[in-house]
Amino acid sequence: MLAMDGNTATYMQYAYARNRSIFRKGTVDPAPLRREPPPVLLGTPEERGLALQLSRFEEALTSAAAEYKPSSITAYLWDVAKTYSGFFQNCPVLKAETPALRQSRLLLCDLTARIIQRGLDLLGIRTVERM
Repeated sequence: MLAMDGNTATYMQYAYARNRSIFRKGTVDPAPLRREPPPVLLGTPEERGLALQLSRFEEALTSAAAEYKPSSITAYLWDVAKTYSGFFQNCPVLKAETPALRQSRLLLCDLTARIIQRGLDLLGIRTVERM
């Protein structure tokens, strides 16, 4: 139940907490990203993979509701957390090569955190900012 790896709520919470740490370390406020989203740059396979996973959120929710299977949300969030982990390891955010790339990656991070938080909330699981 408390495993930090595998398909567990703890793993998904860890992905969320690790994501939020980027904003704390860089003293970045996500509000401007939400008000005026920068262009999303998808130059790496990890960026493209994460963007594709994020775009499936509505589909995952619709499927879970139609089939009365909250486990569909869990499976989707697991995929998001795994994909985010690959992005996190391979795509520097705060030290991105250009300011535009940094903003794009920050936006992907913020969207990831918001989706994980919303999905876990729908399952009755709260997120934590630090682990």
